[in-house]
Amino acid sequence: MPRARNAKSLVLVLEVIRGSGVSPQNTPRKDLLASYVEIDFPEITTKKAMSIRKNKDLSLLLGRPEDVKLAHGGTALHAPAYHLIPLDLRLPPGQALGNALNSDAGAGLLSPNLPTLLLFECVLVYMRPAESEALIQWFVDYFSAGDDVMLNNLRARNVDLPGAESYPTFDSLLQRFLRHGFDASHALTLREIRRTYISHQELERISQLEMLDEIEELELVLQHYAITWGVKLYERNGQSLKANWKGWALRAPEDQQ
Repeated sequence: MPRARNAKSLVLVLEVIRGSGVSPQNTPRKDLLASYVEIDFPEITTKKAMSIRKNKDLSLLLGRPEDVKLAHGGTALHAPAYHLIPLDLRLPPGQALGNALNSDAGAGLLSPNLPTLLLFECVLVYMRPAESEALIQWFVDYFSAGDDVMLNNLRARNVDLPGAESYPTFDSLLQRFLRHGFDASHALTLREIRRTYISHQELERISQLEMLDEIEELELVLQHYAITWGVKLYERNGQSLKANWKGWALRAPEDQQ
């Protein structure tokens, strides 16, 4: 997938099988990566950390020698964009992941504001369903905090959005009209409008005016905003309107269809 210049993302790999995993030399380009985080059993991370430190070529891929450091008695390893964390993922995630990622060494490794790829490599099948569901839910809750971060940033600038908290999800926007008896309700995020309903020529014209390079960051922001509309149809003399107003929507330009 094409990426905007200087865009950053994050990869989190969770492993439980001995000898499995994505080795650091196969990670995506460092200039496109904010962090690459691996989590595995301590006995596995210890061997991997030692292998990295002993292999000069492999260690150099992660940064300068002084920036590649062992931690937690040699069970963990931290570099500018690579982090190897020892953890038993079967433990309650609120305790285990929370402590590991909020420690001094792990602080800032995850961010709800960054596009993040979670790789569960031979993990979930070896966990009890309750354990795996709790693990997945922890990540859902963590990254959902991105909306709270945005609202907190706005409050810090004395901008309050009292109507946002009651409609925290895309589907809840539709219910704003449907619960009042509207016949239909539709919503489009500004990201979707930009991608689907604005012609390529217009996007190029705007890009020349704004000189915007961070397209992915822009789309992350646009995903938080939506245009919502409802349709309420009334019968006249027992007859409904002939026009299909329920399906009324924006029309994509010809070069987007």
